Amino acid sequence: MTVLVLAASLLVGVALGVLGGGGSILTVPILVHLAGLGPKEAIATSLFVVGVTSLAALVPHARARRVRWRTGLLFGAFSMAGAYGGGRLAEYVPATALVVAFALMTLATAAAMLRAPRTARAPGPAGGGPSVRRVAGEGVLVGAVTGLVGSGGGFLVVPALALLGGLPMGVAAGTSLLVIAMNSFAGLAGHLSGVTLDLGLALTVTAAAVLGGLAGARAAARVPRAALRRAFGWFVAAMGSFVLVGELDPAVRTHPATWAVLGAAGLAAVAGAIARRARGRTETAHE
Repeated sequence: MTVLVLAASLLVGVALGVLGGGGSILTVPILVHLAGLGPKEAIATSLFVVGVTSLAALVPHARARRVRWRTGLLFGAFSMAGAYGGGRLAEYVPATALVVAFALMTLATAAAMLRAPRTARAPGPAGGGPSVRRVAGEGVLVGAVTGLVGSGGGFLVVPALALLGGLPMGVAAGTSLLVIAMNSFAGLAGHLSGVTLDLGLALTVTAAAVLGGLAGARAAARVPRAALRRAFGWFVAAMGSFVLVGELDPAVRTHPATWAVLGAAGLAAVAGAIARRARGRTETAHE
């Protein structure tokens, strides 16, 4: 199981590095179903893993000038308040309810990834900045989701930064890593009042995710982002369905064949997306 945990953690990091979000939604099921943690412990550990991984993946994006620090810090400051509140609230929510909420959030993530990304817009009349009220409202909402269910909220942060801050999608993806890190650590602070981290496991998973995140961030400019986003969206949809069904029938989530099928489906989806991109380039070259 340790090999599976490490391999899955690498995938989390790659997704965070390339897409600026999405990978963190896999961390909780990895920790619950592969590492054997309880839901609340898994959510807290996920926030640690995602926070550190996002900071590591942020570095290559910052060097490539794909981070808007002022916009990210402003949005992140409001998000941290929501994340801390969500983390404290999770202590009083039954574990089953948290898992179901997480599964529904996973399906929402998949839908957002499969939907065509919305284009950035000008941040206000005459080039003015985004409304602080809107930034505050969306920031607190995104943070509360992060703190409650252990997801970094990248699928919410990226379009929010693009629409509110007028950032290009590539810059929004890089800036989102700053926001995700801030959210994750604030959410973790809220959870630590009710759970204790297994630091050995957390550091092991984090190390693998960081390696994946650095590789993903460096490949972000070369990877066919749209095709990979769609492929990963279908994989996340399968994972969310699996978690939801697993709450109804525990035999589903503990059967090794389930994980074998999910892993094969994920690899096939990514390979197919890259192959389609390669065929498209070949056809363009021949025209």
